[in-house]
Amino acid sequence: MSGVTTFLRQPLVVALILIAALLWLGETLSPGFASGQQILRLLIVAALLGIVAAGQNLVILGGREGIDLSVGGVVSLSAIIAGNLMAGENGGIPLAILACIATGAFFGLINGIGVTLLRIPPLVMTLGMLGVLQGLLVVVRQGIPSGRAAPALADFVSRDFLLGLPGILWLWVAIGLVMAFLLSRTVFGHRIYAIGSNEQAAFMAGVPVKVIRIALFVLSGVFAAIAGICLLGYSGSSFANVGEQYMLASIIAVVFGGTPLSGGKGGYTGTMAGAFLLVILQSILTTVNIDESGRQMVFGATLLVLMLFYGRGRSMRA
Repeated sequence: MSGVTTFLRQPLVVALILIAALLWLGETLSPGFASGQQILRLLIVAALLGIVAAGQNLVILGGREGIDLSVGGVVSLSAIIAGNLMAGENGGIPLAILACIATGAFFGLINGIGVTLLRIPPLVMTLGMLGVLQGLLVVVRQGIPSGRAAPALADFVSRDFLLGLPGILWLWVAIGLVMAFLLSRTVFGHRIYAIGSNEQAAFMAGVPVKVIRIALFVLSGVFAAIAGICLLGYSGSSFANVGEQYMLASIIAVVFGGTPLSGGKGGYTGTMAGAFLLVILQSILTTVNIDESGRQMVFGATLLVLMLFYGRGRSMRA
């Protein structure tokens, strides 16, 4: 019995149970909510969030209250850059991808340098970077929609690509496999957990703590940029603050998946389930006519509850 109880308390198992319960609730409130087509649409939206959450997951795993609040700004800026470079033409896709990834890596590098070398708290550093990015978006576009997605990108995100599934889901699966390998089978992944569990001990053991923490913020920026490109393909066009929704949601998805904000434990498989769970919850709130402000209140309250739960667990472990 204790083995069953331990199994049922695993964050991934809990997330999967909640997913099933929410799908049942959604079907009850709105027949057809749990249909195959609707679930596929929810998975596409979850993939967009899950890609952002991949980078967020890495930063949080690195500990020291690591968090990246600038991901929404990077998503928005990348979507605008990609839209302008593509301008509705497939030929612009390679340059757009390179430019967006370089942009995400650059802002991630600045975040990492600020946190590690200048010793600015991650919350303060990334929140300040978010302000910089939002100001940059206003200066560049002044809130006016700009650029169009290339047809090939739109097809990749929303239409059948392989075995009846759109390409973005295969991309998400590939990211999940890479993340699982990175975290469990590489020295880099083991060092992330070591830093998140005890930074001082990791440093004394010869782990290059500052280099790895900078790399985590760079990867967070890169994943946010990739999500911005995919979001452009999903929406067809870009506009300022299109990625704002991912700042809080990416954190909740990580915590839903069993990675505490204190870092040092958890993984991306749970985060993938957490992203899908959060998207289902958001869809149910929309179904019962809860407006955007109400949804943000629910998400904020959810994050507070999860933080209290994991904070209590951390104190008990200490």
